[in-house]
Amino acid sequence: MDLKYTAGNINELPVGAVVYFISEFDKVGKNLKALDECSGNAIANLLKTTEFTGKNGEIAVLRNVDCFKAMKVILLGVGEKKSLTHDSFRKAMGKLSRHKSLTSIGRAVLYFNDFENASFFQGAIEGYLLGSYKLLDYKSGEDKKSKNFLKEITFAVNNKKLLNRLEKAVTQGQIIAEGQLLARTLGLRPSNDFTPTDFANKAKELARKYKFKCRILDETAIIKEKMGALLAVSKGSDEPPRFIICEYNGGPANRAPIVLVGKGVTFDSGGISLKPGMNMGDMKGDMCGGGVVLSAITTAARLKIPQNIVVLIPTVENMPSGHATKPGDIHVSRKGLTIENINTDAEGRLILADALDYANKFKPQAVIDVATLTGATLYILGYAGIPIMGNSDKIKDQFRAAADNTAEKVWELPIWDEHRDQMKSSIADLQNSGGRPAGTITAGAFLENFIGDWPWLHVDIAYVEQEPKGKAYVHKGITGIGMRLLVNALQNWKKV
Repeated sequence: MDLKYTAGNINELPVGAVVYFISEFDKVGKNLKALDECSGNAIANLLKTTEFTGKNGEIAVLRNVDCFKAMKVILLGVGEKKSLTHDSFRKAMGKLSRHKSLTSIGRAVLYFNDFENASFFQGAIEGYLLGSYKLLDYKSGEDKKSKNFLKEITFAVNNKKLLNRLEKAVTQGQIIAEGQLLARTLGLRPSNDFTPTDFANKAKELARKYKFKCRILDETAIIKEKMGALLAVSKGSDEPPRFIICEYNGGPANRAPIVLVGKGVTFDSGGISLKPGMNMGDMKGDMCGGGVVLSAITTAARLKIPQNIVVLIPTVENMPSGHATKPGDIHVSRKGLTIENINTDAEGRLILADALDYANKFKPQAVIDVATLTGATLYILGYAGIPIMGNSDKIKDQFRAAADNTAEKVWELPIWDEHRDQMKSSIADLQNSGGRPAGTITAGAFLENFIGDWPWLHVDIAYVEQEPKGKAYVHKGITGIGMRLLVNALQNWKKV
């Protein structure tokens, strides 16, 4: 996609379409008067018939408007002016991104009229890129060809003084959206084309391209690290485990890193505690936590965020076989704590346990883990938001602010002693499942045992990593949620 920027008169630009962002209106004001006059009062007529009033996502197409060289003018509603946010523009452009009035042309202008907020500019490009995304790698024939012909977008404002702000915001939005699309693409890849080895190779490829460090622990190295909990999960699969370690140094050398840990189960059958067959194919996305943190460090490197960041991704397949770990088995974690395996489908917390303990090597200033950890999230926030929990109010506050900045909602859950008691075993130090009651919280209570003496936040993206129907800029399927949230938190990070 070729992006350009301009200020001033857009009427003379010979493009396929000019897109006007328009807030809700009940009469044609001065900002729309000129366009209304040169379109033969088309806007006033649309308002009379209520075909277009500027509500978010409304689209109207005016053709052969006399004072424009563009083939058409597209009116795009962004909603009520006093309540506009970055997400208003993200949603509106997400809807327009798949509309034939835009996808059928080669060049378009996005005209922000009297809008000057940089977050609106960023929201618009994010909405377009996220909304227009389609994975075609596994299609064939004509279906493999994109039906979106738009190759160039010019972002236009009225005031030349806004051009620097405009370009900076759009460039940042493009990089962030591409980061989220990377997370989506990784999660959409089928498990036969994305094994733990493939995951590790992808991390190395991104590290080479964007100039950060990456090393991989193979199975032999994992054994040497005594990661017994991780190894227990991988036993049933013919695919060997990998432990991915990425480092980006954007801050002072003496600054402790922020460690991001991501669950990387490239396919989760449930192991011996086999999942139901219905929708099991979605379990190729059980590595989305790992995909999100890998995409976050990639995006941080591209944006040159001034922080030191470490990413740890334990990646395995969880499969049933004669070699698989069984319910009732006891495993020794890297930390030395013993774990009774009550349910082999509670595997994510086992691999995270060893990764969280490994994080101590980096003497971090904070650790944040991201995982599709518990199906119980569906009964807490549904598909609407992300449960978070941890031991630092300062980190929670930063993530609440990041949620406001990105429209990726979070909600804090407590961890009480009653939840910790659920995770105690009668014959080992811990058990990996406390049953259904408070399942999301007890998973956090389990992980809490493996953190060191540092601030920690647990981010459970189970279910929100999948969109069941499709929304404005989020397609049905893998969402990539959490990527923008993490990057915004890293951009605005305050020492905890």
